[in-house]
Amino acid sequence: MTATAGIPLVNAWNEWDTLREVVVGSADGACFEPTEPGNRPQVRRHKGAQFPTGRKSAEAVARANEELNGLARLLESRAVTVRRPGPHDFSRPLRTPHFDVENQYCAVCPRDVLITLGNEIVEATMSRRARYFEYEPYRHLVYEYWEADPRVGWTVAPKPTMSDAMYRQDFWEWPIEERHRRMHASEFCVGQTEVVFDAADMSRFGRDILVQESMTTNRAGIRWLKRTLEPKGFRVHPVHFPLDYFPSHIDCTFVPLRPGLILANPDRPISQDELSMFTDNGWELIQAPEPVLTNDEMPPYCQSSKWLSMNVLSLSPSTVICEEQEKSLQDLLADQGFEVLTVPFRNVFEYGGSLHCATWDIRRDGTREDYFPSITYEPLV
Repeated sequence: MTATAGIPLVNAWNEWDTLREVVVGSADGACFEPTEPGNRPQVRRHKGAQFPTGRKSAEAVARANEELNGLARLLESRAVTVRRPGPHDFSRPLRTPHFDVENQYCAVCPRDVLITLGNEIVEATMSRRARYFEYEPYRHLVYEYWEADPRVGWTVAPKPTMSDAMYRQDFWEWPIEERHRRMHASEFCVGQTEVVFDAADMSRFGRDILVQESMTTNRAGIRWLKRTLEPKGFRVHPVHFPLDYFPSHIDCTFVPLRPGLILANPDRPISQDELSMFTDNGWELIQAPEPVLTNDEMPPYCQSSKWLSMNVLSLSPSTVICEEQEKSLQDLLADQGFEVLTVPFRNVFEYGGSLHCATWDIRRDGTREDYFPSITYEPLV
């Protein structure tokens, strides 16, 4: 891999420009994510059942990898270069001065860990102990891009301690009334004492970046992003979806499809005072249709909601990939003028994501543009 005088090897300013190179995740070596202060996994439809520990079964890994490999083949058939994470032993326990966990998780969802902001790679802090070193399967790729092209930037966010004091450990026991009261103050399982964010809580709109405050991204994390990115010409906007009791990762809630068009979750509308940013700048929000699976029908070990149906991957402003069973969503997007490609991806749901989660876009066409000319932005001082 060598740099050229044209587009940098790392270049992605938004979620929709024509995709040229991407990392697709892998289920190799995946484990069940352990119980910890930032995570309380539960078995669906089996109240009180103990959540499994240790490695996923060989059969479960094979089923997920078949679908991940199928996505990779589809992308390659559309002239997209596909890279994959390296091997990693997720069964190894972690021990730091502040915590220990019996095993790690997986490399299915690179979108959670890394984000391309223009010509720069940003590694997130992560918010859960089992995912502390989840950047490692991708580090060889980051070095490759960084060494090959001097225009490629690389920023690593400060690692939090993930000590007990970093979390609100009583969060999981709050009654629904208490949760409703506190969610309007954006108080979730992660406290505000340390910088914490997952990359999948961010969405790119040229010079503007949305960051969802959530169970996996706190206000300190958003401040760090503002201080780091504003000097580089970005505008960072915190966003909130107040009807979401367990917000985590924006790409099943608010999905930009092309300039001026957003796929919105009808169960999780954006805060009314933040909606004007879009309506005042000519953006249309279309509501995602009801998913095929209900929450009760999702895979038993899946900790995500039915709205993984919205987790689509854009190949260009006119082409999008959907999960093959989501016919209503496919029809909606076709009515909007998109070419809709489909792949089976249900077996990947168990690993916490779908098509967008399972990819990290390295290079897209395009440059930084301003899609919100009519906003008043106040930088952090």
